Amino acid sequence: MAKKAKTGKTRTPSRSSKGPGKGYLHGYSSTERQRLQAQARVVEPMVHDRLPFRRCRRLLEVGSGVGAQTEILLRHFPDLKVTGVEFNASQIESAEQLLRTVPWAKGRYQLFQEDAMHLPFERDQFDAAFLCWILEHVPDPARVLAEVRRVLAPGSPVVVTEVLNSTFFVDPYSPNTWKYWMAFNDYQIELGGDPFVGAKLGNLLQANGYHDIRTDVKTTHLDNRDPAERAEFLAFWTDLLLSGASQLVARKLVSRRVVEGMRKELDRVGHDPNSVFFYAFIQARAKA
Repeated sequence: MAKKAKTGKTRTPSRSSKGPGKGYLHGYSSTERQRLQAQARVVEPMVHDRLPFRRCRRLLEVGSGVGAQTEILLRHFPDLKVTGVEFNASQIESAEQLLRTVPWAKGRYQLFQEDAMHLPFERDQFDAAFLCWILEHVPDPARVLAEVRRVLAPGSPVVVTEVLNSTFFVDPYSPNTWKYWMAFNDYQIELGGDPFVGAKLGNLLQANGYHDIRTDVKTTHLDNRDPAERAEFLAFWTDLLLSGASQLVARKLVSRRVVEGMRKELDRVGHDPNSVFFYAFIQARAKA
């Protein structure tokens, strides 16, 4: 069950604050919430590979969203209690709906509606932190990391997983997909986010006083060696791209013709016996 902030009520951030930028590229529809839950399961083997939380008990999850990563953390680490911070109220409601169905989550999580750049917690309150696909959406990643370090006990592990959208590649050549992808990233920057923040995690962590920093490049390279996984991942990726389509069309950044062209191209790539998909993201690990 979601807990209330120390003030005695759930704190709702002012929309005039910077929060997660000027908006969320993917929106908050029920379809998007389902996509986020599916995405967490698809990338779980890479994102949650040997995380350093075995001896931790009080973990802060920044950008807890629909609770999909929260569920995985609680499943992997039975002694862990998770405090989630999320800016959007509908996401918290979705997280509640999910976590209430998970027996191992009962009594082991708290959810706060807060701005990650102004955390409502005391110093040294947590002994671990987990951030996944959040810094790409905030206007000041350094401020978020500084706040996280403030509330972590010295020596606590932090794991940050982020996008590096310049690595996206598909073959056969798909011109509508490339046009759409450029608009997708440009719009994220316009909203105050950073679709390339993954490459900057080492600098950001070092500048904010973290130590023992390590960055790992996590790659997905799919071709004829595993056609079933390639088709499955392309379907997932298509859903990810289309999650921003309505906003891009409304802003006249792409046309409906480009969106439909992208659909057809990705379907063709998914069924081409010689197609290739490549993408890489960055996971950084450090200590406070």
